[in-house]
Amino acid sequence: MGYLTYGSSTEYEIDDRALAHLKVVIASKLRRQECFFLSWNNDPEAGSGRIALWLAPNIPLQFRFLGSRAPELNRLWIEVLADSSNTPRGLHLLPESDIEAYIRDKEARTDALLAEHQ
Repeated sequence: MGYLTYGSSTEYEIDDRALAHLKVVIASKLRRQECFFLSWNNDPEAGSGRIALWLAPNIPLQFRFLGSRAPELNRLWIEVLADSSNTPRGLHLLPESDIEAYIRDKEARTDALLAEHQ
């Protein structure tokens, strides 16, 4: 498990693999001076519920990984996370196992919109 430190001292525990993927997407958005929400669901062991953070380039942010090796990145997961970051909900950390369902849902919504306008 790694840590996302937001502001001067608030730490959130996030799996190293997920954190590595978040880092790529967040760095890309902050490099472009974009502000956005980052949200995720807590595991039942952490009390359930949801967390949402407003990320902005001027707020200190640190990624601390506890593993000794960087995980191999999944390009499709990064693309899905980046896609979600451009929605009104903002960047939502969904599990890697939910990538295919996200893509199917998005395609179904797109197909429905196209059918509606024909």
